[in-house]
Formats: sequence, C-alpha cells, structure tokens
Amino acid sequence: MINYVVAAVVGYLLGSIPFGLIITRAAGVGDVRKIGSGSIGATNVLRTGRRELAAMTLLLDAAKGFAAVALARTVLPSLFPVDPTTTLYATYVAAVAAFIGHCYPVWLGFKGGKGVATMIGVLLALAWPVGLIFCAVWLLIAFTQKISSLSAITAAVTAPIFAYVAYLMGWAPEGIVFALVVALLSILLIVRHSSNIARLMAGTEPRIGQSKSAEPS
Repeated sequence: MINYVVAAVVGYLLGSIPFGLIITRAAGVGDVRKIGSGSIGATNVLRTGRRELAAMTLLLDAAKGFAAVALARTVLPSLFPVDPTTTLYATYVAAVAAFIGHCYPVWLGFKGGKGVATMIGVLLALAWPVGLIFCAVWLLIAFTQKISSLSAITAAVTAPIFAYVAYLMGWAPEGIVFALVVALLSILLIVRHSSNIARLMAGTEPRIGQSKSAEPS
C-alpha cells in the first residue's frame, strides 16, 4: 500500500509544477493566467506570441508526467520492494496523479492546465507506441483543422482504442487495466475541455496562432 501512496503523492506534486506560469514569469511576459483561456498549458502560453516559451512549456509538462511514471517504476521498488504487479499498478497511480496534479494544482487554487502535454508524457512512459500515436493524431488534426482543442479531444477519444490494440499486440503492459487507465485519462482530458467543446459546437473556438486579443477569456 505504501507504494501506491508514495506514487500518488510524488506523482501529484510533480504534475502540479506550473511550468507554464514559471516560464512566462521568468521571461518577463507576466501572468499567463490573465490572457486567453487562463490556462497554464502550452497552448495558452503560445498566445503570448513567444513560441519558444510554449515549446519549453510543452516539453516540461510532458517531462513531469514521464518522470512521475519513471520514478514509480524504478525508484519506488528499490525503496519499498514489492512484486512486479504492484510496481506496475503504482505506475498507473503515478500517471493519474500527475495528470490530476497538472489540471488541479493545489498551489494555484486547483486551477491548472488542460493536461494534454502531461498525458503525452505519461503515455510515453507507460507504453511509448501509444504515446507516439497520441502525438500523431494530435498533429494530424492540428495541421488539418488548426484547432488545438479539437486535436486534443480527437487524440483522447482514440487513445483508449490504440491502448487496447497495443495491449493485444504486446506493445503495452500486460493486462487490460492499462487500456482502462488510458480511458480514465482520456475522460478526464475531455472533461477539462468542456468549455472548448461548447465553443466548438457554437463555431467560436479560436484557431492555433490566432492573436491573443481575439481569444475567449
């Protein structure tokens, strides 16, 4: 049980690091929460007009998700020796906790990002083929439709399907639990995009690269 508790705590604390806010403030841009959607994620950082800051945010948000899973897989078993199944399930706990930490960081009044980059990081750590497919789907929709939220939602909807296929092909951890964990993350990501879904249905969702003055508040 201690492995699960530590995995949850460490995963949440790593996930809750607000890199988007830290990076934009360090760069002198100001509080990214006061522009665009108010999110601390890479898409909103891009609305500052600083692509390099958005790229850094994307990489670091993905890295913290990857690190949470990696630590649960490698460090925890050495500190608290357990069987492989417990270690595997601890990585799932860390993955979900990191995602929740990013979306609901205690330091920011539980108002964080949408979770796309962090989900990419945990997927790459859990089963890299699924993570790469998630990225490919996101990029395909982003390049063809130019709408970040639609890209994220599409990738989230298809992720559990690819996770199950990866499990059947032996590319993912044993057990259908992996696919269920990916499904849970996908549901949480879609919930985080509920306001975007409403704007998509209304035809008012901004496109990638649209000026920040035209973004919804």
